[in-house]
Amino acid sequence: MIRNTGIPLCPECDAEVDIPSDAMVNELISCAECGAELEIMSLDPIELDLAPEVEEDWGE
Repeated sequence: MIRNTGIPLCPECDAEVDIPSDAMVNELISCAECGAELEIMSLDPIELDLAPEVEEDWGE
């Protein structure tokens, strides 16, 4: 989630999130403030969303 400032914000707690310079779309990162797992949905502009919960049948 981004507000008009252009700084990526955590969709859970609205804290600023540092995006690594080598980040990729669909990469998972953590919010330093609340610990929420976030997924990078887009890099231009940067969009973050809560990462999906792991399902029991993933990887089977």
